[in-house]
Amino acid sequence: MKAINLKAFGSAEVLQLGEAPNPEVRPTDLLVRVYAAGVNRADLTHRTGGYGHANFGDSLIIGLEIAGEVLETGSEVSGFAVGDRVMGVVGGGAYAELARIDYRMAMPIPAQLDYVHAAAIPEVFVTAHEAMLHLARLKSGDSVLIHAAAGGVGSAAVQLAYATGATVYATTEGSKLSRVEHLGADMAIDYKNEDFAAVIADKTNGRGVDVIIDFIGAPYFARNIASLAHGGRLVQVGILGGGGKVDVELEHILYRHLQIIGTVMKSRTQPEKHAMIQRFRDHWLKRFAGAASLEPVVDSTFPLSRAADAHRRMESSQNVGKIILTMQPEDLR
Repeated sequence: MKAINLKAFGSAEVLQLGEAPNPEVRPTDLLVRVYAAGVNRADLTHRTGGYGHANFGDSLIIGLEIAGEVLETGSEVSGFAVGDRVMGVVGGGAYAELARIDYRMAMPIPAQLDYVHAAAIPEVFVTAHEAMLHLARLKSGDSVLIHAAAGGVGSAAVQLAYATGATVYATTEGSKLSRVEHLGADMAIDYKNEDFAAVIADKTNGRGVDVIIDFIGAPYFARNIASLAHGGRLVQVGILGGGGKVDVELEHILYRHLQIIGTVMKSRTQPEKHAMIQRFRDHWLKRFAGAASLEPVVDSTFPLSRAADAHRRMESSQNVGKIILTMQPEDLR
């Protein structure tokens, strides 16, 4: 099969289209003809050697998110059949014509969605639901601050927060403010020209917000803590702006009853990942239909042969929503 072979770590140029053996189907696997694959920040970390090894966990081929058609089912699979359209999260192997996926990590594609838009759902919407609804327990009437709101997970989180009935504050750069507000933010904050903590203090009359979803890390930490209401929850989903040590006054945590929660899908056990998929599927999958449906946000598409360009697009941070690789026959040349 055609696939992106990662023979060395490095810049985007290391992503070269070549031949790879077909994946072996295990008892709990679906074999999927991949028509679209989502590009994720984790793919950039993988490509540059940030995980320290070429094998992401389940495949030597890069990529974590697929949409396609079931070609074969393992002996222990239930709920799926050959010919089904599925989307889901894989443990590597998405940048290829064929991929295997544990059936408990797969979801049926809503009838009205094409493969490109389906591939924009699993990783980002599952992550957003887990962080904001499951861990932070966001509910109708709460307020939430979502950072990096024009990115894949951020744009999903804005939509889920809006659909939940929360008041949504969101940070992004100035050129993306209107797009983020279109997704459901009550107020979009230009993080380059405004201090989000000052804006939150002003708009909430000093109360702060109930939940913060952060992808940036250390540069935002102190202001995040200052922006939380009594009993507020900060969920750290990423560290795009840097990790390392942060300072916090423990008295603030104690007397304001704050919670700081970290979450990364990659380091979860398989049963935990299965539960994450099921929670999202039960709560939201039916909402990707109808006039008031959730919207998989697609920034751009690239043929698999141009995976390097897709990575450059993500590295530019100019995208709003997901970057998708496509695997039609003409895209595999």
